[in-house]
Amino acid sequence: MVRPKKYLGQHFLKDREIAKDIVEALTGHMHYKTLVEVGPGTGILSGFLLGRPGKLVLVEIDRDSVDYLKSHFDVEKEQIIQGDFLKLDLNTIDNTGLGIIGNFPYNISSQLFFKIIEHHTLVREVVCMVQDEVARRISSSKGHKTYGILSVLLQAYYDIEYLFQVPPDVFFPPPKVNSGVIRLKRNEVAELPCNTTLFKSIVKQGFQNRRKTLRNALKPLNLPAGLSEHVFMSKRAEQLGPDEFIELTNIVEELWNK
Repeated sequence: MVRPKKYLGQHFLKDREIAKDIVEALTGHMHYKTLVEVGPGTGILSGFLLGRPGKLVLVEIDRDSVDYLKSHFDVEKEQIIQGDFLKLDLNTIDNTGLGIIGNFPYNISSQLFFKIIEHHTLVREVVCMVQDEVARRISSSKGHKTYGILSVLLQAYYDIEYLFQVPPDVFFPPPKVNSGVIRLKRNEVAELPCNTTLFKSIVKQGFQNRRKTLRNALKPLNLPAGLSEHVFMSKRAEQLGPDEFIELTNIVEELWNK
């Protein structure tokens, strides 16, 4: 028995049918050969993953969970990495392409998604369980109140589907909120057709004051004066999709270069 550790945000899934549904949500999009499970814990997903073709790597920060996995599953030593996924160089696992799966700890889920964005050329598919509010925010489209920074940045590189909700009582210990399972599949955009650093700055600043129009929300960026009258500037950040943020980024660059 592994005791869940609150400081690691551990909530162990108990329901095998739900675990099976999560694993079966993987499609092998873009034909990656290596699958990384983030935070396998006591291995309820791992048991189903071990029967799949391809290479499986389990990344677990908790020593007790690592010992449990080694003693309860037929896994090779090199299949388990004891360490922090956030600090891991994913290229050392497989630089040709990866799938990622896991029950993401609530307390670091946003950091995990930002790492996925950083490695968007490598990560082809993600199936994960997160706090339901986060799952719905990431998968929501422009115009929704839940639409935010991660929605735009992730949707720029991935097609995202909200799959199903998971209640608290199927975990030990039960969290205080529902969870949601989502799937991210890499789109056909190799790289964004704009200055990605500026794109991220505009998106993040736009949502810092989401109730304001972009004309006012983006003032701290000292954007070109000629931008003020553009139709986008009278809208709020939540009203623009990734393509429109890309267009806005290119307009800013053009004005700066004049």
